Amino acid sequence: MPSCSPDCCLLQAVEIVKVWSEDGAGKVVEIPADMTARDVCQLLVYKSHCVDDNTWTLVEHHPILSLERCLEDHELVVQVQASMSSDSKFLFRKNYAKYEFFRNPLNFFPEHMVAWCHESDGSIPQAQLLQNFLNSSSCPEIQGFLYVKEPGRKSWKKLYMLLRRSGLYYSTKGTSKEPRHLQLLSDLEDSNIFTIITGRKLHNAPTDYQFCIKPNKARSDCKELKMLCAEDEQSRTCWMTAFRLLKFGIVLYQNYNVPQQRKSANSSFSAPVRSVSENSLVAMDFSGRTGRVIDNPVEAQSAALEEGQTWRKRTHRMNVLGSPSPLHPPSLSSVIHRTQLWFHGRIMREEAHKMIIQQGQVDGLFLVRDSQSNPKAFVLTLCHHQKIKHFQILPCEEDGQVFFSLDDGATKFTDLIHLVEFYQLNRGVLPCKLKHPCTAVAL
Repeated sequence: MPSCSPDCCLLQAVEIVKVWSEDGAGKVVEIPADMTARDVCQLLVYKSHCVDDNTWTLVEHHPILSLERCLEDHELVVQVQASMSSDSKFLFRKNYAKYEFFRNPLNFFPEHMVAWCHESDGSIPQAQLLQNFLNSSSCPEIQGFLYVKEPGRKSWKKLYMLLRRSGLYYSTKGTSKEPRHLQLLSDLEDSNIFTIITGRKLHNAPTDYQFCIKPNKARSDCKELKMLCAEDEQSRTCWMTAFRLLKFGIVLYQNYNVPQQRKSANSSFSAPVRSVSENSLVAMDFSGRTGRVIDNPVEAQSAALEEGQTWRKRTHRMNVLGSPSPLHPPSLSSVIHRTQLWFHGRIMREEAHKMIIQQGQVDGLFLVRDSQSNPKAFVLTLCHHQKIKHFQILPCEEDGQVFFSLDDGATKFTDLIHLVEFYQLNRGVLPCKLKHPCTAVAL
């Protein structure tokens, strides 16, 4: 039998994967069997001319089951696709919270939910929290109450749960951790954890904070899903993050470190692209010979107001002279924001909520949209402490010119781009600075 040529072998090794963007467009990608989710994201970033800020993810989406999860960077895409049903698909989306727990672990793991193994006697400090999760020889546990959907029924039962490296257990007797009272609900090895993307009505859930453990072999069968529900967003995030850490361990930390190492390696010969998502913007005072960072919040607020007034006066002065700024002429000031990644036009409040939740619910994640109640106004949707808040941006007229303001005219801006840039530098009346634009990419 004749041996196949190298070209033939190469063709056999390539798989077809279709990836969808949030606007409903799809792109077919030919990839080798050993290509990871991070590799595919970088390929799509390159093809779509996006900025590669290491927040892009592939999402495994199951519309019939109403489930989705972000693939880990090291997972083989072809392998994951082989375990998906025909109705399932991959989405290409940003997720700013993918590795946020490495930067702020104490925000993700409340003390009352973290239990240490009996040998430690509770003496391990919180600073060692992540180290113990990553170290395969240690045995941290996550504990607390969860609602569990009873198989084949619409009712939910509140049970005391323990998440260990060996699996998720529930206690048959109150909060007892004795081995005889613990029953295995699901293992970690052959399962993945998903967010339930429909409202609570579909499964008659007791709260909005649902999630699910899905065995890899279960394609479209609801019976094998372990449906769970937490009391609040923080505890749901804790359970889901701990599941990932206990399942993948040190591999997650290596995934997190790869772009950090690449960035430091490149810095010796090329200046990195400036990104507001890296918290590089701070309030500065340039009144002296050298600039200084303003730490005092009262002083920063004062500087914010002063800077806003300066920008307004500068634009006004140019208009009086009859030579408006070439960057923002009056004809453009009302529409120039439509070119920005953070502007999403006439989307509903519910859609804005959904996008913020999908992209990670980290502090400073934001978008701007048209107001539904006032056709001349806009709304800033902002995430802070895992809560989504909405702020009206109102137009105000002065000397025949329209300005935009978040604080009833105390600080005015000639257009929305000026406004957003200002609040990326200064918190002002907002609970935090604008850090991460909520972005929808067209593939």
